[in-house]
Amino acid sequence: MLASLPPPPSKQLPITRNQSSLESSSSSLRPHPKLYQPRLQRTKPVIWCFAGLCLLFSLLLIFFGIVILIFYLAIKPRNPTFDIPNATLNVVYFDSPQYLNGDFILLANFSNPNKRIGVKFESLDIELFFSNRLISNKTVNPFLQKPKETRLQTVNLISKLVFLPQDVGVKMQRQVESNKVSYYVRGTFKVRFKIGLIHLSYWLNSICEMEMTGPPAGVLVSRQCITTRR
Repeated sequence: MLASLPPPPSKQLPITRNQSSLESSSSSLRPHPKLYQPRLQRTKPVIWCFAGLCLLFSLLLIFFGIVILIFYLAIKPRNPTFDIPNATLNVVYFDSPQYLNGDFILLANFSNPNKRIGVKFESLDIELFFSNRLISNKTVNPFLQKPKETRLQTVNLISKLVFLPQDVGVKMQRQVESNKVSYYVRGTFKVRFKIGLIHLSYWLNSICEMEMTGPPAGVLVSRQCITTRR
């Protein structure tokens, strides 16, 4: 019988020093599973407090906005009005062909149409024009008006040596001779409202076109006034 031969030796490649060092370094670079688990970041209490305050402030703004809107719609504030129910043209004469002197008196009517709101008139300025030329102006003292109150104010507008171009002066002289003089008055007013704790202020412009008879006893024949908000 043949003797059993030993199995051939397995061929194993020798492990070099470089390979062993690489394996050891790679094993050392592998992260430990317990050391690199993701951590859950907790929100700081200060951030939650700030977010809550912002939310509360937003809700308060919405609440007060709705209250103010309801209050505004319930009251329905209206703009004051300006009118000229009467006027008198006393004097119109020229020192020379281009320098005007005049005396014009108007009765201004300020009305507050609101039923529950008082109004304050400030910075009242009334100007008199002829043919788009300013010939006189007057400032009226501030005053208060109660709800549904009307105030009549006499305003004396004096023109003294006011320069007018020749064509404008000739136009005025012809209108005086024809007993039909056209003026217009512009009023500029700042008004203030107080609605509870809310204060409102804005400007009003009033334009009144007037037709007068000639001096010395010129009277108001017709007028048309419009008040608008700036």
